[in-house]
Amino acid sequence: MALYILYRAGYLLANYLPLKLSYGVACFFADICYFTHHRDREAIIKNLGTIVGPAADSRALPGMARELYRNFAKYLVDFFRFSRIDEEYVKKFVKVEGVHNIDAALAKGKGVIAMSAHIGNWELGGSVISLIGYPMSAVVLSHRNKRIDDFFKRQRLLGGFTSIEMGLSLKACYRILRSNQLLGLLGDRDFNKNGLRLDFFGNKTLFPKGPSVFSYRLGAPIVPTLIVRQPDDTFRLTFEEPICADTRKPEDAAVLELAAKCASIIESYVRRYPTQWYIFKDMWNKDA
Repeated sequence: MALYILYRAGYLLANYLPLKLSYGVACFFADICYFTHHRDREAIIKNLGTIVGPAADSRALPGMARELYRNFAKYLVDFFRFSRIDEEYVKKFVKVEGVHNIDAALAKGKGVIAMSAHIGNWELGGSVISLIGYPMSAVVLSHRNKRIDDFFKRQRLLGGFTSIEMGLSLKACYRILRSNQLLGLLGDRDFNKNGLRLDFFGNKTLFPKGPSVFSYRLGAPIVPTLIVRQPDDTFRLTFEEPICADTRKPEDAAVLELAAKCASIIESYVRRYPTQWYIFKDMWNKDA
């Protein structure tokens, strides 16, 4: 209940205050969370150490973790303001690159898997994609609290894209792809513990295999789709070149190969934007 009240309070502040002031208030509360959420903070610092590598100055990592908290707070502000997202907003705040890659993938007629990650503002990315003329549906993780879950569903509807609950998504995903539509999937967290252990910053970690399985079985190209925040709080949304499963190979081998390519692309973005990768657990801890 307390978390729901916080979300509602954040929603009201984000929609009644000017954007820059909303960001400022959000960063203030993010600093409080940084200093009080010890377990999450330590996990983030550990992740950042792995990302930056052994040459990193360990004294810089807490500052990077604090910036990550602030960026996540801004992400929430943007999410709360979804009712204000329109074509004019996109023109002013979002630079879109690589649209031809989506068009080329759709031309195959097999649907397109728009694979993103918990980086930048993936929720905003779904909204922007719909606004520029590519209606999409995205698989999302349900919240345990029904009021919070309903709140997030309403915000996503305001953002212009349809959410599909994880666990009930298989038939819906097949239907969307067979209709040659866009399906949004996050490719950097495996919540079912049945994914693939892949190299990620020189260490093995668990990645979901769903995007690669769909691609192999249905012939749907994967278009890595990442949106990141710029220093001036605008965004860059990039559609990378389509990648496809090699259907000449057995499924297990082809899925592993394609998933490794996806992980490599996500790694390249996380390396460039480490303080925008919102994973609040030790990513390389098998038991986390």
